[in-house]
Amino acid sequence: MIRILLADDEAMVRAGVRAILASDAGIEVVAEAGDGHEAVELARAHRPDVALLDIRMPRLDGLAAAEEIVRTLPGTAVAMLTTFSERAYVARALGGGATGFLLKSGDPYELIAGVRAVAAGAAFLSPKVARDLLDGLGAGAPDGGRLGREAAARARVAVLSPREREVLGLVGQGLSNPEIAARLHLVEGTVKAYVSAVLERLGVRNRVQAAIVAYEAGLAGEQ
Repeated sequence: MIRILLADDEAMVRAGVRAILASDAGIEVVAEAGDGHEAVELARAHRPDVALLDIRMPRLDGLAAAEEIVRTLPGTAVAMLTTFSERAYVARALGGGATGFLLKSGDPYELIAGVRAVAAGAAFLSPKVARDLLDGLGAGAPDGGRLGREAAARARVAVLSPREREVLGLVGQGLSNPEIAARLHLVEGTVKAYVSAVLERLGVRNRVQAAIVAYEAGLAGEQ
């Protein structure tokens, strides 16, 4: 059972999201918060598998709440669920350790898939968010900026072993540790060790950032 903390300052929105999640028998909302401060307190009290947070909330916004939950509760994955997909919000959320960024305007299936992905240790971005993020990585850069980013990414992954590159490519495809283990015929603990080593050697904080490196280095489509 995936245990969820749901935080949104609008009760009707919480009710709708809760109803969608309840359609999956493997998901349970164990706590609800109306602001970011309450979300942090309830996360500490319930230690959910996933904290699903709105961005704009009173007292403490969802981005600050996400950073605090990531910092103090390493066993809780964080995903943002919001109407705002501005790149600055996405960048801060991912930089703060969130591994999911979902839009309220998305398909209900997308919400359930995203919750399941981040609970399993994978990363999940709504398709629109992923497209905007990847398209905007070089916004404002001179001609050739994309080629420069690709070259930089390839230089970063050059320090990885062949197996680490293989694992990174599968992370870039959004696979969870169990899925990578099945694909590569490895035990899950070994995959977890590989992923940790890849994050450290690339100097990134989470799987989303690693997936972006994999995408720019051309690894995400190699498997």
